[in-house]
Amino acid sequence: MTDAPDAAAPSAYTGVETYSYLGPAGTFTEAALRLAPQAQGKPWKPVNNVNEALADVTSGRSVAAMIAIENSIEGGVTASQDALATTPGLRIIGEYTVPISFSLAVRPGVALEDVKTIAAHPVAYGQCRAWLTTHLPGHTHLPATSNIASAGSLFDEGLRVDAAITPPNIRERIQVDVLAEGIEDNKTARTRFALVSMTTTLPPRTGADKTSLIVELPEDRPGSLVQMLEQFATRGVNMSVITSRPIPERIGRYRFVIDLEGHLHDARVADALRGLRRYSPHVIFLGSYPEADGTPVQVEGNDTDEHYAEAEAWLASLERDPDGLG
Repeated sequence: MTDAPDAAAPSAYTGVETYSYLGPAGTFTEAALRLAPQAQGKPWKPVNNVNEALADVTSGRSVAAMIAIENSIEGGVTASQDALATTPGLRIIGEYTVPISFSLAVRPGVALEDVKTIAAHPVAYGQCRAWLTTHLPGHTHLPATSNIASAGSLFDEGLRVDAAITPPNIRERIQVDVLAEGIEDNKTARTRFALVSMTTTLPPRTGADKTSLIVELPEDRPGSLVQMLEQFATRGVNMSVITSRPIPERIGRYRFVIDLEGHLHDARVADALRGLRRYSPHVIFLGSYPEADGTPVQVEGNDTDEHYAEAEAWLASLERDPDGLG
């Protein structure tokens, strides 16, 4: 594994394929970017937040951006979901999962009993609540923009931070003492990241794919959500994720973030999207791409591509065989 490319390298305006990620170097987002084959050997650009990362993509400063989508403990990353819903033209071209572990870091010489204020990214803080409650009751949390920025705040005299929740390799980047390792509450925690681009070319179908959508209900009435879900259920398309996000300009209304098992080039998925588009005029297609774990999608019953092809052939035959007897 090579070191991260030079963050100060020229942007896509010069013809160089730059990739943006939540920085600074050393974050879990950078770890996810290391898993993306197309980003290796290219310049990487650290940014401060997901909106800045996606702005790089839409403006052409970067060809793609790695953003966090979902955590196995905290659920969906709402900032990313809302940004994808409101930024036209974005497509997910790959997903990657990174195991999550945290350490408690301090300035050299600071003891655990001295810790009163802890800097931490809000998601990291939420994943360490049990440990913190047990070992540091009564502490104060100071939100940080990233897990690396939390460590940097230890040396900001104006913040008066005693400790920071950091990635486990923090001592490779910043001279700190680590008072405790593995302070996360769940040892199996994972975060799912998405590589987002403006390309309209879909990654090839692999048989272990995912399709992501954002959908608004056409109207607020009883049964409208069930009707939306029926578009998938009747075609044997499984949903691995469905979550709601409020629409700020329409109080009491919601959009749904949905992950489907399958690729747009799977007949059952394509047919489900046709039905969905007839049902709802507000459908954002975020792409079809290989699942991070590579688990093949199981298709049962009459929902295979072969069954759809047979049905299409039968329909076409009706013009020459009105009785439909084949």
